[in-house]
Amino acid sequence: AALTVRFLTRRFIGEYGDMEFIYSHNLTVDGREILFHIWDVPSSQQAEDGSSEEKRIQWADSFVLVYSICDRASFNILPLKIQFIKAAKEGQSQEKVPIVIVGNKRDLHHQREVSSEEGRLLALSLDCGFYEVSAAE
Repeated sequence: AALTVRFLTRRFIGEYGDMEFIYSHNLTVDGREILFHIWDVPSSQQAEDGSSEEKRIQWADSFVLVYSICDRASFNILPLKIQFIKAAKEGQSQEKVPIVIVGNKRDLHHQREVSSEEGRLLALSLDCGFYEVSAAE
């Protein structure tokens, strides 16, 4: 949620509840107006029944999966999430689904549990993009 709000408003808010939100946002990219619809799902709600997750996957055109570099468990669930997404989306068509893995909380490097190299290697092995960022900065 912090990363989404930072993207939408350029502000950082550190504390969020465990709510799911859909945001809409216009942005000009390379001279073109783009309308983003962002379905922000906290990790606690991603563990619910498969039909809800399937609905989210079918709704989306691309995916940004965010983990905390300070939380190994949030990183470890990514391969299964990505396999689930690819099976659901790419099984229907021959097009590659755009997926980006983002390691958040780069500013908390002293609490790091997942190295940048691990993130890059996972993204490379799963044919995804990779970034490491700090919503706070």
